[in-house]
Amino acid sequence: MNQLHFPILSTIVFIPIIGAILVSLIDSKKEGAIRWVTFIVLLLDFIVSLPLFFYFNSSTYQMQFVEKVPWISSLGMNYYLGIDGISLFLVLLTTFLSPIAQLSTWSGITQKTKEFNIVLLLLQTGMLGVFVSLDIFLFYVFWEFQLIPMYLMIGIWGGPNRVFATMKFFLYTFFGSVFMLVALMALYFLHHTYYHEYTFNMVTLMSQPLPVNLQFWLFIAFALAFAIKVPMWPFHTWLPWAHVEAPTAGSVILAGILLKMGTYGFLRFNLPMFASMTHQFVDIILIISLIGIFYGAFVAMVQPDIKKLVAYSSVSHLGYSMLGMFALTTIGIEGSLMQMINHGISTGALFLIVGIVYERMHTRLISEYGGLASLVPIFSVFFMIFTLSSIAVPGTNGFIGEFMVLFGTFESHKVFAIIAAFGGLFAAVYMLTMFKRVVFLKPLNPKLLSLTDFNIREWIYMVPLVVFVFWIGIYPNTFLSKMHASVNHLVEQTKVTNVNPSLNGKVSFDNKVIIKKALN
Repeated sequence: MNQLHFPILSTIVFIPIIGAILVSLIDSKKEGAIRWVTFIVLLLDFIVSLPLFFYFNSSTYQMQFVEKVPWISSLGMNYYLGIDGISLFLVLLTTFLSPIAQLSTWSGITQKTKEFNIVLLLLQTGMLGVFVSLDIFLFYVFWEFQLIPMYLMIGIWGGPNRVFATMKFFLYTFFGSVFMLVALMALYFLHHTYYHEYTFNMVTLMSQPLPVNLQFWLFIAFALAFAIKVPMWPFHTWLPWAHVEAPTAGSVILAGILLKMGTYGFLRFNLPMFASMTHQFVDIILIISLIGIFYGAFVAMVQPDIKKLVAYSSVSHLGYSMLGMFALTTIGIEGSLMQMINHGISTGALFLIVGIVYERMHTRLISEYGGLASLVPIFSVFFMIFTLSSIAVPGTNGFIGEFMVLFGTFESHKVFAIIAAFGGLFAAVYMLTMFKRVVFLKPLNPKLLSLTDFNIREWIYMVPLVVFVFWIGIYPNTFLSKMHASVNHLVEQTKVTNVNPSLNGKVSFDNKVIIKKALN
């Protein structure tokens, strides 16, 4: 259904491309005009996306604001867009963070400004396209499309090791994309074999499960593609390099949006389409998630670079998101979604904080700082708020997400929830230790005496983030109420009773039997 009777999703997706065309027509020397046009376009995109929130029907799990136009009919492809309670906030998070990310680079990007802003706008289209596509071929097109702008952003405007970081980012994600492409083709042809219909329709594929033995390889192929993107341990090694070498806007978008494409992929493909295999792989995914939580925390503890520390904290935070998702309970999956949103806000804000001091001091080494509380008090207060939200202090957004993840996991896997709870202690250790060394103690570096506090531009893009830290932390129901129907439906789809017995003969959940069938 489309409540607005207007192609709002297409408008949101393609406004940035129109913006990129406008920017390309501006003289490269007029850098101010280029920045303003880009910012206005991204802000307009955010404003246009707001009706999605206000007109969203919380009582149904059905796709909403749907747009469907025949594309390549002979192959079963459609230009098919729509959102539900799972994708709604990922779309809004994207349109919300992008103008903030652009503002953060206002004075930081001084070379090839025009090209940078075009890349930023194209990246926005790619990311939004992934979250609204309901045709899996269209999903794949947007998934690949966003790789190119991100590759250019790190490779051209990144740090000293940007070439290595770019290659690692590209090879890992391309490797995952190949698995996804093979799995998409297999899914397409297998669906025809069993249902006599060629289709790329995501909603249809979610509602018509394949035989259990065929789900094995498809689950693994999609899981590899999405696990790299999350990134889950041990596929995470590209992430710290990409974060550290990317410009501030790149780090914010990477943490805030791009990583969510991996977790979103699990929710769209693995859980509903391969429900039987999801149950088979639950313990494996939960163990890997726990390893990611503790591994990310332990490595973050020994990082001398603030940005690298925040990067490794992402591995830990997204471990919680995966844990809640594969708890396969309503509270766990809602907690996973909240954790995605919270990570985008809190970790994105921490990268902005790092970018602000780096732009002034040109160093990210913790040992080079100290005593910022007395030198830049406003900066220090904001830094404290985002640090507390990152370690899930009650009253902040981080607490709600982690609490729901642990609560939902405890419902189905008590031991995993108890072990995961200790991960929060380690997060508090490395974040508070870093904060103490940077903000308190005495200024050790004489250069810090020239440090200036927030300017007006930094106030403008940091205040909205603080608002969401406390809004979600104090009244999360604003967000939970809109995802509840969709998550409940997803939980129903993952139940074993959803498996079509006519296709499977006998539904078995013996790991050895399943794997033996798959290999045969």
